[in-house]
Amino acid sequence: MTNILESFKKIQLNINKINSDKTVNIIAVSKTFPIEHIQPLIDYGHSHFGENKVQEAVSKWTSLKKVNENIKLHMVGRLQSNKAKDAIKLFDYIHSLDSQKLADVLSKHQLSLDKQLKYFIQVNIGNEIQKSGVPVNEIDSFYNYCVKSAKLDVIGLMIIPPNNKNTKLYFKSINELNQSLALKELSMGMSADYLDAIQYGATFVRIGSSIFGSRSQQ
Repeated sequence: MTNILESFKKIQLNINKINSDKTVNIIAVSKTFPIEHIQPLIDYGHSHFGENKVQEAVSKWTSLKKVNENIKLHMVGRLQSNKAKDAIKLFDYIHSLDSQKLADVLSKHQLSLDKQLKYFIQVNIGNEIQKSGVPVNEIDSFYNYCVKSAKLDVIGLMIIPPNNKNTKLYFKSINELNQSLALKELSMGMSADYLDAIQYGATFVRIGSSIFGSRSQQ
């Protein structure tokens, strides 16, 4: 098994070397890994964890969150409308707000459950057909709808940039868009590019394999 704590501390050190003026939250993306594999990081006191499937997260984290109030759970995968109610019950952050339909459903269930989550709007920064997310030219109107009509607490934007050599350009572009909306948080950067993301303003980085090891071994 990967020495999870050593890997995590190395990432913390890397971040501290390039960043000193703002808080960067490491979301340990624990999807597909059993709690036994994640436990060392929980015992260490880390609080931010990410999952991409509601059903897996419910079975894995429900009882743990009841006894550990410090755990903050992030939905980092695409969220289907029919899973929204269960997501609101369990998660603290949603990183994949990407449609008016989803915003409406989340708004309705937040009201009925009397629980407020924090949201990132997912932006399809590269206009990729295979990826979800709101097109850049629709962000202003979608943000206004989410905040004013759906009454959602949108704290920032989120991207998964295209897998090409222009990653830094996408990070720079989304940072400027985030600032234009006066949003304080920015979710971008994964195992391969989190240091670049932080240099362009990321405050939440989503790191899985560099902490927990290869998922193919699971």
